[in-house]
Amino acid sequence: MLDATPIRTDWTREEAEKIYNQPFMDLLFEAQSVHRQHFDPNQVQKSKLLSIKTGGCAEDCAYCSQSARNGAKLSASKLIEVERVIAEARKAKEGGATRYCMGAAWRSPKDRDMAALEAMIHGVKELGMETCMTLGMLEDDQVFRLRDAGLDYYNHNIDTSERYYSEIITTRTFADRIETLNRVREAGIKVCAGGIVGMGEQQMDRIDMLLALATLEEHPDSVPVNMLIPIADTPLADVAKLDPIEFVRTVALARILMPKSHVRLSAGRTDMSDEMQAMCFFAGANSIFVGDTLLTADNPEEDKDSQLFDRLGITAMAVGCDGSR
Repeated sequence: MLDATPIRTDWTREEAEKIYNQPFMDLLFEAQSVHRQHFDPNQVQKSKLLSIKTGGCAEDCAYCSQSARNGAKLSASKLIEVERVIAEARKAKEGGATRYCMGAAWRSPKDRDMAALEAMIHGVKELGMETCMTLGMLEDDQVFRLRDAGLDYYNHNIDTSERYYSEIITTRTFADRIETLNRVREAGIKVCAGGIVGMGEQQMDRIDMLLALATLEEHPDSVPVNMLIPIADTPLADVAKLDPIEFVRTVALARILMPKSHVRLSAGRTDMSDEMQAMCFFAGANSIFVGDTLLTADNPEEDKDSQLFDRLGITAMAVGCDGSR
């Protein structure tokens, strides 16, 4: 194996733009070369995502059906029972998932919910799975409680570039997102942070979004790259679809800028052909969500993923394996 490329956090926009815009085959070759230095190219990590509290969110994220502000009219639910979360996690493990992600639609958790969240973490970890939660912004004491309960990962996407951020969300700032990421990392919880493309942003916004993550003090351990799923009655319901090649370029740039991070194909896979997904894996994606639902959006059925993996010669990472070389 070739010597691994150095892990950098001092990338410049000029460097990132040059990488992104090089001839497509050269970009894919560079991304795959970097990927092979750090990961088995034929292994993909499987995660499962469960909505533990749906709808009624106070944020105004323009892409989200769970916002109480943007017109999607998804009814709000209460935090679901701990026992149900554990039962669903057990099914996910039986289906090959090694990480269980739990998401709640709210601006930030209330103190009254913390005991239940801690119990969910304990229960999932007892199954031998990694745990991840996405709960919005966190106060220091909440971060410490989640850490002490054994939470492995905290997901908090930055969504888009700082320049474009206010076009998508006005109820919190880009700086709020970065502050939460820093708070989680400093507490010793692994960071999962990525964004959404295809929201009407410019090419430079996609580059700047990844650059913001790649120039953090430490790279996120996981970087989800989501393709917008336009949802009726939301402000982005009629946005034009992103060119698939632009999406693959985004995946490749994420792999090159953050060589040791798991780059996850997240929302939007139902609209991707098998060939497009295969190209994303070649560009360095090595993680997916399994199951037919992502929070409130559709996801490819497990049989479809298994068939694609078989055709590509890809195997799932084992529990406790991060796929690194």
